[in-house]
Amino acid sequence: MTYSLTRRAALIASASAALLALTSAPSQAAAKIQRLVSPGGIEAWFVQDATVPLIAMEYSFSGGASQDPPGKPGVGNLVADLLDEGSGDLDSKTYHERLERRAIELSFQSNRDQFRGSLRMLKDNKDEAYDLLRMALSSPHFEPKDVERIRAQVISNLRRESTNPSSLAGRKFLELAFGDHPYARTATGTLESVPTIEISDLKDYTRRIIARDTLRIAVVGDVDPDTLGKLLDKTFGGLPAKAELTPIADVVVTKPPQRAFIPLDVPQTVVTFGGPGINRHDPDFMAAYVVNHILGGGGLSSRLYKEVREKRGLAYSVYEALVWMDHSALFIGNTGTRADRAGETVDAIDAEVRRIAEQGPTQQELDEAKSYLKGSQMLALDTSSKLAQAMLQYQLDKLPIDYIEKRSAIVDAVTLDDVKRVSKKLWGDGLLTVIVGRAPQAAAQPASAPPKAAN
Repeated sequence: MTYSLTRRAALIASASAALLALTSAPSQAAAKIQRLVSPGGIEAWFVQDATVPLIAMEYSFSGGASQDPPGKPGVGNLVADLLDEGSGDLDSKTYHERLERRAIELSFQSNRDQFRGSLRMLKDNKDEAYDLLRMALSSPHFEPKDVERIRAQVISNLRRESTNPSSLAGRKFLELAFGDHPYARTATGTLESVPTIEISDLKDYTRRIIARDTLRIAVVGDVDPDTLGKLLDKTFGGLPAKAELTPIADVVVTKPPQRAFIPLDVPQTVVTFGGPGINRHDPDFMAAYVVNHILGGGGLSSRLYKEVREKRGLAYSVYEALVWMDHSALFIGNTGTRADRAGETVDAIDAEVRRIAEQGPTQQELDEAKSYLKGSQMLALDTSSKLAQAMLQYQLDKLPIDYIEKRSAIVDAVTLDDVKRVSKKLWGDGLLTVIVGRAPQAAAQPASAPPKAAN
């Protein structure tokens, strides 16, 4: 019997059902984050919360897709899919049966800068859960039959993405934004690269990336500090002391305006747009975060939604977000529309971006955005898992341990002059735009910005 990605999804769903009633209970301990250091010197941010008998842990190692070998994007992603496909003295089938029997949720992910993991379990199953994680990190099998099975599933997904307009637009946007930098590579790899990945690549990536010196941990749940410290030592203490990371250069997103068009015979045209963003530790970051909420991050209340959806009926939804990474930052947005209205949609987005760059938001828009962002914070941290995810991200962003307590004051300090200045800084140069859809879209582009042929 083999375990496919579909089977894995079924196991996760089963575990989620067992934990759902527990994880829906709000965490009451957001302001009680403590820095825990295990007897072996492993550090974690920790919230002890006995509201429900559950433990949620999020953790990461520096690396991610940017550490994939040259010419082989997708190695980290394949490792993430394979770490729980047999380890220690357990084959893949037995390993997953133990997860399912104890309703343990365990997963791995390779994103742009980190190799991340998530673990959730009932309090009574913590010893087995942490032991299964220890085996996955320290002694994965990478059995040829498992590697080929997972590789086939990844390739199948990549084939589907090759005709998906949103996937094509996202990939092209990264190429346009980052050129030959590692950030231009997609974490899942390509149809050309994934078949060339060897087991030795997987083992080498694991050896280089999974190490204690870049480990960051966040834990929320019903466990005392002494017990947690011992669990962390047992789980992570045997890993290599130092990672072997390839240096990654800082990179600035390609300066707008630029436009690319990819012909694809699909009913709906997809538009992905963006440009250079703002780094997390830039003094203007919070001003940018607030004004971005006004432009495109505020859902039904955003300017883009009102202009593109409500006033013109051009798209069902449109969004835009800030994205910050270790070595760069950007803003990126997306929408989908009818092919015969794609040109009008792009023009509407361009016009609204120009308007906010030139004029900034109003005082009323600023006040409403600040009120929403302050009020929504606790709702965004209302489960153990959400709080653990936020605590891990704060560590990766190098924010202080009491950031949750300080955030509202930081939002309050943003002024109208701040957001007007940042609006011009972010959007004053226009947009990088990628359009994927039927050929008539090409004729809808302004003569001043002819579409570029896709590579």
